[in-house]
Amino acid sequence: MSQEESGRGLKSVRHKLPISGRALRISLCLLGVCVVAAILSTGTGSQFISPANVVKAIVGAAPPMEQMIVEKLRLPRIVIAMLIGAALAAAGAILQGVIRNPLASPDVIGVTEGASLGAVLFIFIFTGSVSVHFMPIFAIAGAFLITALLYVMAWKGGVTPLRLVLIGIGISAAIKSVSYMLIISGPLQLADRSVTFMAGSLYGMSWDKDVLTLLPWVAVLLPLTWLQARKVDIQALGDELASSAGASVQRQRLLLIGLSVALAGAAIAIGGAIGFIGLMAPHMARKLVGPSFANVLPVSALIGAILLLIADLVARTAFLPRDVPAGVFTAAIGAPFFLYLLYRSRNSS
Repeated sequence: MSQEESGRGLKSVRHKLPISGRALRISLCLLGVCVVAAILSTGTGSQFISPANVVKAIVGAAPPMEQMIVEKLRLPRIVIAMLIGAALAAAGAILQGVIRNPLASPDVIGVTEGASLGAVLFIFIFTGSVSVHFMPIFAIAGAFLITALLYVMAWKGGVTPLRLVLIGIGISAAIKSVSYMLIISGPLQLADRSVTFMAGSLYGMSWDKDVLTLLPWVAVLLPLTWLQARKVDIQALGDELASSAGASVQRQRLLLIGLSVALAGAAIAIGGAIGFIGLMAPHMARKLVGPSFANVLPVSALIGAILLLIADLVARTAFLPRDVPAGVFTAAIGAPFFLYLLYRSRNSS
């Protein structure tokens, strides 16, 4: 990159923060798709409910049986799928921007495994003695502790993106093995619950225990992350250019990774170890609206919500009466996508 091009890039980052008209239009279209998908998904199941009656149930005007099915059984699950998908996609978008690696996601650097380990430890140590409402706190704490360990191990006069990814892959594998050792060595009932969590299931979601727990995290952290868009774009230029623009590279990187960990940890605490949403959605968003993070974040969050909505719809209807974990289907889509990215990266190197 020439000095003139670098100067233009820095100038663009300094002055172009608001979402573009194209990104706004695409976001509104995706929001419409998300609403339609939510209504259709809410009506689909062992008992079909027409879209008109789903809307009536949402406003409290449906027949009693359909009202109960929509309000108590299906709608909380639909809402939580959208919140988790949006949070994981936003977390992945942050990491890919900060680490400057298209393969970066909460799965890769160990955030998912840290949150899973925190939840598994809670299940094995505190089940029956501490309210299940505290499990998200343990999952989020696990995500932050593993990320702190990653940051300490990757620090060498600063933290470089490549070192962060490489050490993150190793930590992720090690933590996952610890979680599975706990599952294998524990009682069958607790092991079964832990395996379900590790697979990423949205079964049995409720308004008070799940939706109201996750909603404040997403409602606060997504706008806060969008306000950091300029910092993400500056980080994406590289450490030297970011420093020449007056940015405090390491401090900003720590803040942005902290926001990503909080979003991913909160989502995993509720939905379990749902993988690949944070990898796929940001790539799709950049294809639609370009690299600017102010444009990528809302589009990525909406795509993530739609992806998990569709995955969960297939998970709970394809093998009735069995309810398959949604994480199985996100992995079935995400694993080939990950291999494709690896292949493309190899050819471009």
